[in-house]
Amino acid sequence: MASFLRKLQDRWGVTSVWQVLVILAVFALTGFTAMYIKRPIFAWLGLDENDPWWLRTLVWLVTVLPAYQVLLLMYGFLLGQFTFFWNFEKRMFGRMRKKPHPGPPQGEGE
Repeated sequence: MASFLRKLQDRWGVTSVWQVLVILAVFALTGFTAMYIKRPIFAWLGLDENDPWWLRTLVWLVTVLPAYQVLLLMYGFLLGQFTFFWNFEKRMFGRMRKKPHPGPPQGEGE
């Protein structure tokens, strides 16, 4: 178990295993809270398991997913890891904005 935590420590560039445990706690709290708030949001919008999966997925993407990002920063702040999660969010959104590589220019590799 300790080697797993040390690998996460190295991957995330944090200073201690304790910090890794706090970061894992933030992810757990955020996931639980997002799962918890989904039910009242869907109830308020009148959605249930009888609605089409694509509609529930679309509503989840528009409501719960952004709430998850805010919750991640909020719990990160409350548990003293705001900087880690702020950088995490910036990296994630940077990857989402990246355009796919177009491939080799015409005329090469022929």
